[in-house]
Amino acid sequence: MSLQNKKILLIIGGGISAYKALDLIRMLRKNDVEIKTILTKSGREFVTPLSIASLTSNKVFEDIFNVNNESEIDHISLSRWADLLLVIPTTANMMSKLSYGRAEDLASTVILASNKDVLLVPAMNVRMWLHKATQNNLKALLDFGYKFIGPSNGEMACGEYGEGKMSSPRQIFSFLTDYFKNKDLVKKKKISAIVTTGPTREYIDPVRYISNESSGKQGYEIALALKKLGIKTTLIAGPTSLNFSKELNVKKVLTADEMLYSVKKHLPVDIAICVAAVSDFKPLKKSKEKIKKNKNNLSSIRLEKNKDILDYLGKNNKQRPKFLVGFSAETENLIENSIKKLNDKYCDMIIANDISKKNLGFNVEYNKVSIITKNGKIENIPKNKKSYIASIIANNILDKFLLDGKNTN
Repeated sequence: MSLQNKKILLIIGGGISAYKALDLIRMLRKNDVEIKTILTKSGREFVTPLSIASLTSNKVFEDIFNVNNESEIDHISLSRWADLLLVIPTTANMMSKLSYGRAEDLASTVILASNKDVLLVPAMNVRMWLHKATQNNLKALLDFGYKFIGPSNGEMACGEYGEGKMSSPRQIFSFLTDYFKNKDLVKKKKISAIVTTGPTREYIDPVRYISNESSGKQGYEIALALKKLGIKTTLIAGPTSLNFSKELNVKKVLTADEMLYSVKKHLPVDIAICVAAVSDFKPLKKSKEKIKKNKNNLSSIRLEKNKDILDYLGKNNKQRPKFLVGFSAETENLIENSIKKLNDKYCDMIIANDISKKNLGFNVEYNKVSIITKNGKIENIPKNKKSYIASIIANNILDKFLLDGKNTN
């Protein structure tokens, strides 16, 4: 079983749905999950420490300071002990608190100090959920990397109907089962990936070059998201001003030829994601000296095509990645051109990226993409920060990779 011997830190919030946490604990304990619990002050109004302790066979934590063992710092030890943090129910107040990074009680302090995934299970009135403040907090939390289960549509305790109803214990249990199954598969298979990002520079002379506006941000965020999923990831980056995380294996290149060489060097690989805005052309001849502007011998620059890295990977039968993803940066006919590129380059997935808008795509913080798979399915991801877009793309890629029968053995 994918849940056997997993460790979950359950944080019970102050909502009427808190009682459902007890049902979830029963289900998890039947599957040999070890559970420790933090009960918030508001949560205590709905469930008792005694009932939780009876079901988990563990003490219930409530206070940020442990009077029984002053040498143990609970907010650190608890966050390091767990494989996963689960907040049920997650109230509007808790979402607000976390979105601003407030650490004013044991629950919020543990979450802030954690280096593990945090799953939030929202439960609130439909008007509270749809309120602009809550939706802004939702966007911020997604950008921070928090994961959400629900909410669902349905009838609420207040008698109203709509989005905001907490997911059922069985739905949460199913999500956790899939979550740990994927984690275990990634760990077992030792999945590897390369991501290309940034522009390339094609030099005309020692100081002038042909390039583009790519910042490399989207590819960098995708590489970080893949690594967080447990995938051994190498980022091959063209010249950018990004400060790369020391946790990421980064190979820096300048030209398209250097990027292709680095890609070849890192084959074979399970997953390849070509995000880089590689220059299509390079000067046929690079001047060894700086070309003087007072000379009239530069009426034109003769160009030649660079090797297409995505095309090379798609048609490389001997070392083709098991799952190949391309990016399609377009200013017109976005979906049509992207589907053509997907087929022409033999990709498994293509990310259609509209760069015609000034506030999206190149050299900005936000993006808006469409994920297109080789079976013709299109998933539109609305405008959001590139870090959030990257998380959606990375999870989508992993799901598709693991669903492919040949990759789950």
